[in-house]
Order: sequence, then C-alpha cells, then structure tokens
Amino acid sequence: MTTPAPKHRSTAIKSLQDLRPLKQELATRQRLAQEREAALARERAAALREARLFEHTVGPVQALAVSARVLHRPEPPAPLPLQREADEKQAWLQALSDDFDVDSLLETDDTLSYRRPEISEETLRKLRRGHWTRQAQLDLHGMRRDQAREALGHFIQAATRQGLRCVRVVHGKGLGSPGRQPVLKSKVQRWLVQKEEVLAFVQAQASEGGAGALVVLLQLPPGRSTGAPQAAP
Repeated sequence: MTTPAPKHRSTAIKSLQDLRPLKQELATRQRLAQEREAALARERAAALREARLFEHTVGPVQALAVSARVLHRPEPPAPLPLQREADEKQAWLQALSDDFDVDSLLETDDTLSYRRPEISEETLRKLRRGHWTRQAQLDLHGMRRDQAREALGHFIQAATRQGLRCVRVVHGKGLGSPGRQPVLKSKVQRWLVQKEEVLAFVQAQASEGGAGALVVLLQLPPGRSTGAPQAAP
C-alpha cells in the first residue's frame, strides 16, 4: 500500500512550478536590457569616431588657445553722399538763372543758334547738318520750371561725365500751353548758355522736333579724345 505524500511537500512543488514563468520573464528582460546597452555603446563609439574623423585622418591635433583669437568687426556700409547731392542740387538751382540775358548771345539767321566765341561758324553748320550723332535725349514735356531746370542740370552733367558729344533737348512748341506760347523754350536757352559744358546749340531739324527741340554740342571732359562720332551718311 502506497503512502500518500505529505500535503506540505506537494504545495512546495506547485509553488516552484508557478515561479518558473516569472524567472523566464526576468531572464528575458535582462537579456533585452543588455542588448539595448550594447546597441547604445556601439552608437556612442560610432559618434566618437565620426567626431574625431579629422584627427584620425591627419594625425594628432592641438586646439588653439582661445586668448589668441581675434574677432573682426564687420565694416560699416559706406555713407550715402546725401549732403553732397543736396549741395549739387542747390548749386544747379542757383547757377541756372531765369533772368540771364541770352538774347544778345543768340544768332537768329535762318534758325536759332548759339555758339561760344571759340566755336567756329563751320562747327555750327556741322551741328545743324547732323554731323554728330545724337547720343542721348532729354524730354521736358509736362515738367514745371524747377523740375525742368533740375532735370536739365542732371542731364548735361551726366552726359559730360559719360563723354557724350551731342545730345538733344526737347522743350516743346507750347501748343498745349496757355496762349499757345512755349513756356520752357526761352528758359532752356538761358539755362544752356549758362552751362560751361555747352559749346553750342542749334534748333533741331523738322524731323527731330523743329522749333520744339535743340541739338546741343558738349565739350569733352579732360583726358577724353577730341574725336566725335559722326552720323551715318
């Protein structure tokens, strides 16, 4: 007859069987933790190798002392010549007088013209015949007196700086003005005579505006060739 096992022994065996899954789960967690730690270690090592790639390539390096570093301040932008531009504008307004007596300096033979004393009649005839190409043009239509005076001063100065020899200034015939009188025509003549850069001017040919425009011959700036472009035959 078999003797039955004591009750406390079978309870202990059952408790050990219940702990086996728990021990397996703990082992699995430990293994995963070790794998994660190993993966992090490999990532840190790879990052360190990449950060020291230059040092591994060229050999040992030594960092510069921070005290020897020089910080260069960015250069400030160049100042705008506002005062110079204002002075030039005021000089133009003061230099070009509306009261300048120009009638005695104009020649009114066949067409209106003007020339400085050192400019010959032959040069004036060449200018009238279109010997020099018109290299630039200024149209003063629709401008008030002060606007036209300033625009003309800028135009003559810029043309001289560029070395232009012959330009055209359109002042209009006054067909749209009160009394159908050209408002700017006589003023433009006065202003041009006062400009040192102007050697001569003549009334434009009919195809270029006739009595509503002037063809102006300019002196060349110092150092420029005295030759002037000629119109195509």
